[in-house]
Amino acid sequence: MTTSSHPPPVGVITIRTALPAEYAAIGELTYDAYATDGLLANDSGYADELRDAEHRATHCDLLVAIDEQGRLLGTVTFCLPGSPFAELSREGQAEFRMLAVAPAHRGRGVGSRLVRECLDLATRHGARSVVLSTKPQMASAQRLYDRFGFSRLPQLDWAPMPGVELLAYRKSL
Repeated sequence: MTTSSHPPPVGVITIRTALPAEYAAIGELTYDAYATDGLLANDSGYADELRDAEHRATHCDLLVAIDEQGRLLGTVTFCLPGSPFAELSREGQAEFRMLAVAPAHRGRGVGSRLVRECLDLATRHGARSVVLSTKPQMASAQRLYDRFGFSRLPQLDWAPMPGVELLAYRKSL
């Protein structure tokens, strides 16, 4: 018998708006995904921001991926310019942030489904492009963005605080 390095497929993945009763679990999933990947060193409060799903849901579209049993698989925050969570987006653009897949459910297409939903939402909102920021060490996320046709925008790279570098990406719609 051979074993696979990838977990088995999830089956049906549903993407929908998060429910208030899920906010605490979404916050913990987001925090756990970032912590598992070692992305919270010197976070200066970012851990608290990741855990505060309710605040994101108040100002943005907080989306979740769930399976047939209603298990939370992943989440992403979709926002438009003017939102307190918009970092790069300007007029005619949309943005997504805090894409997180539960470590136990990675490699099953959850992240791809969440990105696809963000692109579809951006199109429905009339955006001409989607932008995002990612840390240099988020290699798997960057491979995902490459597969969707995002391009690097080094001129928009930025640092929210000393020692935290963010890379900018953009996809035309």
